[in-house]
Amino acid sequence: MDDHELDGLRARLEELRTEHRDLDAVIARITENMPFDMIQMQRLKKRKLALKDQISRLENRMIPDIIA
Repeated sequence: MDDHELDGLRARLEELRTEHRDLDAVIARITENMPFDMIQMQRLKKRKLALKDQISRLENRMIPDIIA
């Protein structure tokens, strides 16, 4: 993997982490106000989980393969 590709992965990783943090804040705000829309909450949590999976995949791509 060259430096240009690595820089692109780092930038995308930061975007995903930012969106993940933003969703945390949105979920916290929504749960403060009762009653809240459970369907909307489920969608937000599902999106947050998908972001976490994408973050994990990108982090794994950035770790070099180690031959044992």
